[in-house]
Amino acid sequence: MSRIKLFCFPYAGGAAASYSPWKQLLSPDIEMRAIELAARGRRMREPNYNSIDDAVDDVFDIINDELQQGPYALFGHSMGSMIAFELTYKIRRINLPGPIHIIFSGRAAPQVPRDKKRKLHHLPEKEFKEQMLEMGGTPKEFFEHPELMDLFLPLLKGDFRLTETYIHPEKDSPLECDITVLSGRQDEDTEEEVEAWRVNTKGNCDIHYFDGGHFFIHDEPERVLKIINDAIHCAL
Repeated sequence: MSRIKLFCFPYAGGAAASYSPWKQLLSPDIEMRAIELAARGRRMREPNYNSIDDAVDDVFDIINDELQQGPYALFGHSMGSMIAFELTYKIRRINLPGPIHIIFSGRAAPQVPRDKKRKLHHLPEKEFKEQMLEMGGTPKEFFEHPELMDLFLPLLKGDFRLTETYIHPEKDSPLECDITVLSGRQDEDTEEEVEAWRVNTKGNCDIHYFDGGHFFIHDEPERVLKIINDAIHCAL
């Protein structure tokens, strides 16, 4: 029996390597494909995207040949959730096989208005750093090395611009597959905004909360991966 592919899309500032520790926690019949986005990791010399749609088009080109090779699932955290969401609709428009399951993590439902939320990519450098430290996910020592900051800060701000300028296009119909939603109770999204994911699928929507902030996926990897393993196996 062929393995199920799990395509993983990173959060703002993240790279494919962000998911490397997960490989040992995934079920043996699930093959993780952590996607490297432009401007980071192995592709750090490439320019960043101008929009979420640009990122979706790039990701589609990367995985297109694999979409008809067997069942697959999608995972995205924060910015990666938006990529996974819009990618699924692009795949559907082209009439290619869709994912058997999608895990959306660290992000309110896409239709939730974000105009009243703070726009971090507009902040001056000092305030932006403070917000990143408060959010977690990046070691404090990282911000103390000017050489690293010169490389990383533009990427991070660019990614926040992508997510903070994203406008949810009205969809003709909800997703077809079951979805799982993961959220940290200390993250900025309210429970109501997270529960709003339910209207985005015709299938089941399971929501799991974690006692943590935005980067709960790194604080509780065993629980996160158990949920992912179980969700994908239930979809088969």
